[in-house]
Amino acid sequence: MKRLTIAVLLMVVCALALTACAGNDNAEVFGEDPGNSPGIPAANAPVSPAGNTPETPKSPAPDNVPSFDTSKNISVLAREDGSGTKTAFMEIIGLKGKPDPANVIIQTGTAGILTEVKGNPAAIAYESLGYVNDPGVKPLKIDGVEATVANIQNGTYKISRPLSVVYQEATLDDAVNRAFLTFLQTADAQEIIMAEGYVSLAGATSPYIINGSLAGSIDISGSTSLQPLMTELAAAFENLQPKINVTVSGGGSGTGYKNADEGVSEFGMISEEFNLEKAPSCTDYVVCKDGIAVIVHKNNPLDSITMEQLKLIYDAEAGADAITKWSSLIK
Repeated sequence: MKRLTIAVLLMVVCALALTACAGNDNAEVFGEDPGNSPGIPAANAPVSPAGNTPETPKSPAPDNVPSFDTSKNISVLAREDGSGTKTAFMEIIGLKGKPDPANVIIQTGTAGILTEVKGNPAAIAYESLGYVNDPGVKPLKIDGVEATVANIQNGTYKISRPLSVVYQEATLDDAVNRAFLTFLQTADAQEIIMAEGYVSLAGATSPYIINGSLAGSIDISGSTSLQPLMTELAAAFENLQPKINVTVSGGGSGTGYKNADEGVSEFGMISEEFNLEKAPSCTDYVVCKDGIAVIVHKNNPLDSITMEQLKLIYDAEAGADAITKWSSLIK
């Protein structure tokens, strides 16, 4: 009898053990936490490629690229009357002497143009290539050609113009003024011109020769397109000739013509082909050549525009052919 009882008890213990094992297996299958098996994932939990560590599901990456509404009207920006950049641009695209379109937004100076384009996704404008280095704006290709120094030099980028100083011949009777004009033609100046992204035309190889006896002051005014480069050139000249002070101010090409012609400034800055009628007493020296970039907001998907399309945007007399919406350019 005792042997029978012991055998029965052993069978019961084995049965209970088997039931417990089966319960743990079922807990894994149905994704339950058995509570006594840490580190064992449920069958439907995401796992890493190794198969032994839970993996946190990844959130979709946010879309940080804003969409561009092509149904928007084009915000046409232009420089003020008297700007050499404006005169050159309108002449190059075939609108010399034509008025601005009725919806134009006028900005005075280079800084005003860049600020407006950065803050207005629907804007289009033109500005000196040498000054377009802001990441908030994007230069467009013209007829598929990029606005680069190399393309200006080889003539494939068509919207370019000279940046010059105008002066009276009598101005050079003063050795201080003559020394500054000489400096502009030396290798020292040409290195600065090229470093600032402008196109050097002089091909100068000789360095500037310092004259320690020179002392005085020079006033230069005019084109805001040439002003940043001229400020750099003036600073370099002052380092070589510390007894000479050079003051550079803006006002536009019209101011440059007027001040040089009237003797208000020793040199006037212009950003267009020299027009003798605007300063009858003056002559000019071309400091360098500069492209005029057509710029849009950085998020604008447009990459290239044609000369004809530019003309139809800026032509006040285009009538029914006028391009007024971005949908006409972005397909």
